[in-house]
Amino acid sequence: MKRTLTLGGIAVGLLASAVVAAPAHADSVPHDTLASSNFAAKQVAAFWFGERMANLRNAKPYNVETQVSAKHVSTGGASADSKAGVVGSSGDKKATTSTKNVNLPKTTGKVFFIGADRKPHWCTATAVQSRYKNLVATAGHCVYDTKSNKATLDKWVFVPGYYQGKTPWGIYVGKTAYTHYDFDVYEDGDRDYAFVTVYNGVLPTSGSSKSYAHTYETSFQAKWAKAKLDKDNAYSHLRIQSVVDTRHVVKEGTRDSRKVYVKRDDWKKLNPEGTPANGPFKEGTGVTDREYTHKPRGWDEGKASRDGRAFYLKKGDKYVVRTYWINYDVDYRLTGRTLSIGLKDVGTLGSNVGGQGLAYNQKIGTGTFVFGYPSGSHPDGNHAFSGNTLKWSYGKTFKASSPTIKAQELVGIKSSFTGEGALGSAWLYRYSSTKRLGYLNGVTIGVADRDGNKRYDTSVSPYFDGETYGVYKTAANNWSGKIV
Repeated sequence: MKRTLTLGGIAVGLLASAVVAAPAHADSVPHDTLASSNFAAKQVAAFWFGERMANLRNAKPYNVETQVSAKHVSTGGASADSKAGVVGSSGDKKATTSTKNVNLPKTTGKVFFIGADRKPHWCTATAVQSRYKNLVATAGHCVYDTKSNKATLDKWVFVPGYYQGKTPWGIYVGKTAYTHYDFDVYEDGDRDYAFVTVYNGVLPTSGSSKSYAHTYETSFQAKWAKAKLDKDNAYSHLRIQSVVDTRHVVKEGTRDSRKVYVKRDDWKKLNPEGTPANGPFKEGTGVTDREYTHKPRGWDEGKASRDGRAFYLKKGDKYVVRTYWINYDVDYRLTGRTLSIGLKDVGTLGSNVGGQGLAYNQKIGTGTFVFGYPSGSHPDGNHAFSGNTLKWSYGKTFKASSPTIKAQELVGIKSSFTGEGALGSAWLYRYSSTKRLGYLNGVTIGVADRDGNKRYDTSVSPYFDGETYGVYKTAANNWSGKIV
């Protein structure tokens, strides 16, 4: 959605102005920190490498805002805001003339993160050329948390060439995410893209985990501690369990306490001989009498039950079974595991897999390759893709809109990709199968069934224009560094 600002009382359509075609200043591009320090980044990597990469293997394709209602737009819609431009990739660029025997790009992989449901998920993403060879591009809502009040998704990493637990070029922990102001503030679908700087890649050299446990007096204290540790990526499998503290007897009804029925001999340690049969009893202890009109099975007056937990007596003509309880204090035990992973540096992202160029303000109707990891099923239930391997499709772009995601200036392309997993797929213009490089000209933000046959037939992306280039350029000039 292109917005209009008023300057000095004059309404100025920003995207119609050559002034805005210039890159946005760094201060005007929203950015959020994903891992603020080397230590934090190490813990993120340890989370994904730990326990034989169980979190990577168990991650599910992200299914947030995957299906959209897309329409072909013949007038209006996406348009260039200045001259067409490109940023070179890490290799030579030659137009592909054939879609046969397409060599897949090394730059594409999966981004893994923890969703609002606190479970591991993934989207598609691709490495993009940048000054420090450290930049990744994907859909905005594969970085920013649009489901909860948190700014960004947790434990964000990029794994190029990922396949069933294998990380051939390492894991690249996200450092800082950049997006357009309209997506950051309004979740505007026309600006649903993000560029993320990543630290140098790492691979594990060794690994171990230790159990962690700490006991708190109140539920509030335990929950507060867990919330704090949840933010510290060094911990996993955190959970709180209530524990009866048999060392402390408290008054019945006390908060964080529990009534426990015990053996008569244990109860009598607190209520010694001489205590009246019907009380009063020591604070925090008591009895429960069940009265019967007929003698219960096993009832024997003046004797205890075989398990020692009941005593038999009579009250008038009633047969009584007496049980004994003590009201104990309840503590809360926080348990989990701490991760310790030895890591080695494998260099920058771009030095390992290269980086795609960037194209913006390009003519709509050009042939474009889409590379991604589609998963999930079509509306009719057909499960066409597993999400395990990188797939591609090819077609010509067209103008599109999608009111369901507040987007009037999208581009679409015919594609059978299902939405789960395909979010963030790279749209590559002038892709060279020989060099495996081209120009990133879009990212999948949703899929649609435009003909109503319950099969997805269209992928949609924001139109990359001069403002997209401005966000990219800000991100592309920021350094990340190493984590080990």
